[in-house]
Amino acid sequence: MFADLVTLEPVGDGRFTAPPALEKGERMFGGQFLGQCLAAAQLSVTADRALHSLHGYFLRPGDVDLDVHLVVTPIRDGRSFSWREVTAAQRDKELFRLIASFQVPDDTPEYTRSPMPEVPAPETVSYTYDEFSTAETGAEVLSNTLRAIDIRYINPPRAPRGEPVTETQLMWMRINETLPDSPNLHQVAIAYLSDSTLVDPILLPLGLRWQDRDFEGTSLDHAMWFHRAARADQWLLFVLDVEATGGGRGLARGRIYTRDGGLVATCLQEGLMRWNTPSTPKAT
Repeated sequence: MFADLVTLEPVGDGRFTAPPALEKGERMFGGQFLGQCLAAAQLSVTADRALHSLHGYFLRPGDVDLDVHLVVTPIRDGRSFSWREVTAAQRDKELFRLIASFQVPDDTPEYTRSPMPEVPAPETVSYTYDEFSTAETGAEVLSNTLRAIDIRYINPPRAPRGEPVTETQLMWMRINETLPDSPNLHQVAIAYLSDSTLVDPILLPLGLRWQDRDFEGTSLDHAMWFHRAARADQWLLFVLDVEATGGGRGLARGRIYTRDGGLVATCLQEGLMRWNTPSTPKAT
């Protein structure tokens, strides 16, 4: 269960042991690093402070069969803000590093530049992440349900290979089990969700797909800002856009909304773009 994945065992002096992955595969899901490191950081700050931003770097792939060893380093505690650095390691090698910022909540006027787009209700959308990935690869893929994630694609790219796709990608997502009423746990779960599919669209403007057999991509870093509380076990709308590609990298932006239109979080992720072919494909 997801809650078990981010339940940490303290081992003293800001150190924790986190469980192995929920799923099996070649490498650990990046959202697991985000969730487990954030859970560790939350345990090191006072209850009057809530997460408002995080920045993380994926340094090495993780082994899905091994525990994860976390170390929390306090950076500073001010009157209104606290900062924590967390590292995740296996086999004595650092795999991921996170800096998280926590704030004593304050009230200010609210403004959202980009309102939630009009989309069909999640109950009417049935096309899943697994179905999309299987259709793209022609082979059975690792089911996202093993990660306790339910994703429903609203407008999956239908254009043939070679035709650029630049429209915003829209999908409903949630944790597929009921979670306890813990705001911290729901923030951890939303961070976990945010890594799923965020960087996938970076190839679409080139007329290509993340699932292409000759493509080798991986997440490089992840940044996230939280604007309001929400439940991760209820449907959230994920709105994805490609900001830029070039230099062997692609940058994607995501916005997460509650189904009634509240902006929950904004995130950015950069991904490595590399092909097994002699030359890099060009946009048509």
